[in-house]
Amino acid sequence: MHKEELIHLHTLMVQLKKYFEEERNGRFSKYDSLQISPVHIHRSKAEHKHAIFVLGTELAKTIARDDSPGIGRTSTRMEELADQNMPSSPSPKLEA
Repeated sequence: MHKEELIHLHTLMVQLKKYFEEERNGRFSKYDSLQISPVHIHRSKAEHKHAIFVLGTELAKTIARDDSPGIGRTSTRMEELADQNMPSSPSPKLEA
């Protein structure tokens, strides 16, 4: 996937995150600790990819907790992908 496509996917997933935070009291501490959002276009493709997998993991866990325990395997797989796609050296964090 190209960086632009990853940022677009990241944006869509953040919209899901906001829904679960507002409507279902979801918690996304691991994703929030990354301090990256789709608007951080200066961050590397690898950092956005890692953020997508971390957010995907937390979204799947939230859905599994609230709706369907069968989706639990999805959160496990997303966590594995997040670990595999962790950027080797994150770029310096710039203050907005």
